[in-house]
Order: sequence, then C-alpha cells, then structure tokens
Amino acid sequence: MTPAEAIQQARAGKLLPLYLVIGEERWFRDEVEAELRSAALAGSVAAFNEDRFTAGDAGLDIDAVVMAARTVPMMAVRRFVAVRGAERWDGSEASVALDRLAEYAENPVQSTCLVVVASKIDGRRRLTLLAKKQGFLVTCDGLPARAVPAWIVHQCAQRGHGIGQDVAELLAALVGTDLSSLHDGIERLSLYVGDRAIIDETAVSACISRIRTDDTWALVDAVGARNLGRALSTLADAYDPRDRGLPILGALAWSVRQLARYQAALATGSSAADAARRAGVFQPNRASELAAKARAARPQDVERWMVVLAETDVALKSSRRPANAILEEMLTRLCRAKPRGSAPTI
Repeated sequence: MTPAEAIQQARAGKLLPLYLVIGEERWFRDEVEAELRSAALAGSVAAFNEDRFTAGDAGLDIDAVVMAARTVPMMAVRRFVAVRGAERWDGSEASVALDRLAEYAENPVQSTCLVVVASKIDGRRRLTLLAKKQGFLVTCDGLPARAVPAWIVHQCAQRGHGIGQDVAELLAALVGTDLSSLHDGIERLSLYVGDRAIIDETAVSACISRIRTDDTWALVDAVGARNLGRALSTLADAYDPRDRGLPILGALAWSVRQLARYQAALATGSSAADAARRAGVFQPNRASELAAKARAARPQDVERWMVVLAETDVALKSSRRPANAILEEMLTRLCRAKPRGSAPTI
C-alpha cells in the first residue's frame, strides 16, 4: 500500500496488527509511523502501552520486541510497538531477527499495532514476501522530481501560506527532492514570513540559500551575451564550496527552464502574458523581465543550455573534480556560440 493509504487506514481507525514500512523517503516513513501511533494510542496512556526499539542497538534482543508485541494493552484497546532501523538486521548474522518477525507475522496479536520501519530490506526475505502477500507492506518511495513542486505548494497551503508555482520550483531546485529536507525548509520559511503570509523568492533567498534569483538571471544574461568573464565573476561571487555549487546550478536550471517554457508557449501562438503564466511567472514586472531575456536568447541556445546543465548536475554529484572547476567549465560551454564537436567531459 502507499503511505496515503496507510494514513487513511489510521485515520479511519482500521489498523492492521502489523505494518512493514519500507522506502528511501524518510519523510514518508516518519509520517506513516506518526499517524499509526496516533491512531493506536488514541484515548490511552502512552506510557503504559507503547514500546519503541532501534534495530542494532547493543543488548537489543528480538525476543524483547516480540514480547512487547504480545503484551496485553493496559486500560486501552491497543498497544503500539515500533522498531526503527530494521535494515540493520538485513544481510547480517542478526538477520535471524527478521525471521522471528516473519514468524510473528503469521499469527500477530490483534490488540497490538507493530510497525517495523526500514530504509530497505531484501525483497526475497520471508518477512517482505509475507508483507506483500498479506497487504501490510507500506512502500515509501520518493516523489518524482516533477511532482515535488506540487507537494511543496500543498505543504505550504496546510500552514496557511501561498506560494507561486515558480517559487515552489525554485525551492525544489535549491533543496532537491528529499522531502525531509524540503519539509525543514518549509518550516523555516513559515516562521520567517509569519502567519498566513506569502512565501516568495526573497524569503527563499533569505532562509534556504544565499543564491538570489538576481544572481542566476545575471548568469543567464552573461551567458546570453557570450560574456564569459562576467559569467565567471558572477559565479565567483555566489559560489560556496560547502555545497559544491549545487544551489547555484539548481537556481540556474530553474531560470533556464522558465525561459524554455516561455519560448515554447510563444512558439505555439500564446500571447506574452499567457506564455509567462505557462512559464510559472505571474507578476507583471517579472513577466516583462522574462520576455526581455527570452528575446535575447535563441531557442536553440536555450535547449543546448539545458543539456549542458543536466550534464553538469551529473558531474557535480559523481565526479571527484573540484566543483568550482566543473562549474567554470559549464560556463565556458554555455558561452560558446555553437557546440564545437563533441561535448567535453565534465
């Protein structure tokens, strides 16, 4: 089942006696566990009816986990038992613990909600196979990149804040697709802007990264003018070695994507105002700026820029070369009037 389905079960009070919560996205794992706990302990005294364990802790015996799960609730309908970090029991001598949990899964105690949480467990294990067959597996995969801005908009709305699609895309470009990191960023933004205020680019620049949109558009202008010296100077002012330049790259890619969307909309017959909206820009002054920048850049160049930026992203995340050298080479390639033969390796 999906995290949303598990949460729906919890809020409806229709809890299973056992959940295996697996996936790389920590935010979903934490959210599912919190909702299951809240539902299981509703109306009871948590101190009497809750046990929490961390797999791999010194002295932890799997028998203690099973015993806690088989304990009768005290003055309550259910007990809640959670085991975190169960991936530590996978692929080691301690994997017998997973086998014991599989034995428990065949005859679980109905008055206990046992939640086993792991980032990853071998799908061939007996416990995982049982979870799939019996329907107590909760898969917590990350969101695809294209779905992250909508998730950001929803999270902001839940806190009473409006945020433009373009600003949500900027936040995703700066932080990445890890929902826990994005959630922390949204919490900081919420506190910064105040109750029910709009989250805009200024707030993102102040709270999330010192990279300003003015810096990224300055880079776009320099690249469009083939002015490598100005581009390198702007990069030097904004570059922070602690983050390997990933926020710069993310913000630059966000700006170029806006250009590409605007130009593509114009090419299909849209008006300038509608093209700006389709690019995610709704303020008139920003729309005018985007139109001016789009006139200064040829669509074929913008398309090539996007390819170079994608290759640079891979290089920053995988290459051992200094990040500033990778970014400088990126700017050199972007400022070329035409590709010269095959693209150099970044």
